[in-house]
Amino acid sequence: MKPLSPPRPTLPHRTLAALLGHYRAGEPLSCEPLTEGLLNHGYRLATTRGRYFLKHHLDGDPGAIAPLVRQHRATAALAELGLPVAPPLADRRGRTVVVHGGRCYALHPWVEGQHRDGAQLSRAESHRLGALLGHVHRALEQVIERSPRPAPEPRAAATPVETHAVIDQLLAHIRARQRRTGFDELAEHRLLERRALLRTHAHLRPGPAEVPTEGWVHGDFHPLNLLYRTEGPVEPVAIVDWDRLGVQPRAEEAVRAACIFYLRPDGGLALGKIRAYASAYRAASGASPDELAAAVHRVWWERLNDFWMLRWHYQRADHRADHQFPAASALVVWWTRHAPAVREAFCG
Repeated sequence: MKPLSPPRPTLPHRTLAALLGHYRAGEPLSCEPLTEGLLNHGYRLATTRGRYFLKHHLDGDPGAIAPLVRQHRATAALAELGLPVAPPLADRRGRTVVVHGGRCYALHPWVEGQHRDGAQLSRAESHRLGALLGHVHRALEQVIERSPRPAPEPRAAATPVETHAVIDQLLAHIRARQRRTGFDELAEHRLLERRALLRTHAHLRPGPAEVPTEGWVHGDFHPLNLLYRTEGPVEPVAIVDWDRLGVQPRAEEAVRAACIFYLRPDGGLALGKIRAYASAYRAASGASPDELAAAVHRVWWERLNDFWMLRWHYQRADHRADHQFPAASALVVWWTRHAPAVREAFCG
């Protein structure tokens, strides 16, 4: 069972009243903090005029309002195109970002829905999921102003030397512990295993020529950011949490999303469903098989060199991602062993 996140405090009534005073949303009746997700704070809000989702943007200080406004305009435009999004409501002055007490908030209509991972999706539903993401990528290019896009940061692939240094740091954390847990034992095993894999596959580090086509992407497309109908056909009703909207390699988002949706508990991937998902994504987005192949290779290398869950656990004492570690760490090994089959599933 997925562990519950630590309880989050609700907002004081005076804060809610002040925030709602900017809108025509009634008086607050209840405010329930939502526990799913790792970033930002969200609240299920009931008022005398209805139900809402109130989002507190933790990294959205007043100096960062412009990106939030751009994000809100983009989601509103996507909604006009018929895509399943829930853009924020405008306040009495037409603003979609409200600053209160030095913090940024946005009020959204409440969307009734449920999360579904890949195990809960059929191949036909996986096909529709891939098509949805492809349509989102195409639509973002249409709705975001054609002014010069923010220049992406250099995307040099991780180097084995740097990764070996991180492995040594994490092993030192583990071996300094007086009482070791099962998590510690698994972490040490995976770190040693990863070190061996890096030594064997260091020559496969992607080069600059392998960077796929860049474009506007959601930035964090995974099961907790997609809501499905609670009744009737299995259809998405809202893509949420657009805080990482930005310019990145589009096909890499498609690959990363699939590796989250279709990751099995044993660390393998449901390749049949990925094949359906990826074929629909290619058709909807216009991405070529070569673009997907480059993305598959870069994301594999990224996973091989990434230890963010262990960094959170040992360096930040933040255990919210611990439950994801067993399957995610096993995926790297499984993927390396089944690289041709994974590539074929994505590229057809």
